[in-house]
Formats: sequence, C-alpha cells, structure tokens
Amino acid sequence: MTNTEPRRRNRRGEGGKLREEIIAAAIALLDEGGDERAVTLRSVARKAGIAAPSIYAHFADQPSIMLAVVQQEMDRLAAALREADEKAGQDPRQRLFAVCNAYLDVARQHPQRYRIMFGGLWTPSVEDTSITDDELESLGAEALTLLADVLGACVGAGIAHDSDDLYGDAVALWLGLHGLAHQRAVVRKMPGPADVAERLITALAHLKSGSLEQG
Repeated sequence: MTNTEPRRRNRRGEGGKLREEIIAAAIALLDEGGDERAVTLRSVARKAGIAAPSIYAHFADQPSIMLAVVQQEMDRLAAALREADEKAGQDPRQRLFAVCNAYLDVARQHPQRYRIMFGGLWTPSVEDTSITDDELESLGAEALTLLADVLGACVGAGIAHDSDDLYGDAVALWLGLHGLAHQRAVVRKMPGPADVAERLITALAHLKSGSLEQG
C-alpha cells in the first residue's frame, strides 16, 4: 500500500535514516510482488513519503538504489548462514548441510529479493550508471567465504575428498544451490526426488562414500 501520510522531515544529522527509509521502500515494492521495474525513483519516493528530488542526496540513480538493496540482502544472507553455522555445532557435516539449507531457506522466504540479488534488469552497463565493477564483484563475498570454510572443515575432517581449489569448489556449490533455488521459484512442481537438495550438496561437496548421513 502506498504511503500517503505526510512525512516528518528528518532533523539535521538524520540523513542516514532517510537513506535507510529509501532502501526499505524499494524492498517493500519488491515484496509486494513487483520486480525491479516497479522500483523507480518516483515509486520509491511515494512509498517513502518524500519528494523524488530528496533521493538524489543519497542515490545517484535507480540502479544505485537497487545496489543498496542487494548489498543489504547479501548481508542478511551472510547473517543467516552464520547463524545456521553457529547453531549446527562442531560437526563439519552438520555445519555443511545447515549452511546450505539456510541458503535455500533465504531464497524461498523472499523470492523477489533473492532474484534481484543475482542480477537482472537493474544491472546496466558501467557507462549507464554510477555503479562500479568493484561494487558488483564484491557482492556475496562474505557468504561465499563461509561456504568455503564449511567445505574446508569437511575436507579437514576427512569426510570430503581433498581439494586443490577450495574456492572453486565453493563457487560450484553456490551455483548448484542457486540453480535449485531458482528452479523451485519458477516451476510449479519440482521434478525429481524429495531429497534432491541433499543429493546436490553431497555431490558438489565431494563427500566421501560412507560419510553421507546428515546426522
């Protein structure tokens, strides 16, 4: 629902609060079932209850708003994975499955947000926006590092085959999880067995035969 109530102006020094409100308005538009095309400077301004020109003090253009949304959602993803890892305890296998399943849960809970986290219409060429390649390349780094850590723990515990490229294996596992999450979001009924997630994680983590139980 569009915010039609007059908005109290932030006091001096509250510019950070307005920035957060702009990001929250963009996320609300996505959660309402739209995609990045529904997130325009005008629609965000209406949702936040501000004048559109007020946005320019914090964001140069629409893609920079979307980048801030994605950065925030990537931070939330990393936090969800860390929480799952901590709750799993010390067992490397349980850590691996907890982190991977937490990833899939995030994708399922917020499909519109998840979809734009990995590109889409909001990512124009560098010439058309204020967004830099470095900003795009840094997205998801914390979550990917955690995934590599739990994979490394499995290798160290001897339940996964040795790896000469742990980072590459983590990327492959991430892409596998992403593919499964995407398919679950776009098809009415997923084909295959009910334990497809377990099979995918087991294969891409290179778990050894006899060490496949989740526990």
